[in-house]
Amino acid sequence: MVSVEILEEQIAELDNDSFAKLRDWFIEFEQSRWEKQIEADSNAGKLDFLIDVALAEHQAGKTREL
Repeated sequence: MVSVEILEEQIAELDNDSFAKLRDWFIEFEQSRWEKQIEADSNAGKLDFLIDVALAEHQAGKTREL
């Protein structure tokens, strides 16, 4: 496996176009990983507390219609 230091050196040597392509790819890749993690956490019930908090605030009259 390639070390982070080697990747950093290789990235630093990229021309502007290649760097832009890498940046765009990395942003999409990171967002995809984040979405998968959120979905896994949701399916595992790890985010259920957020529903409870929102419902409690609504029942306490702390919400408004959009």
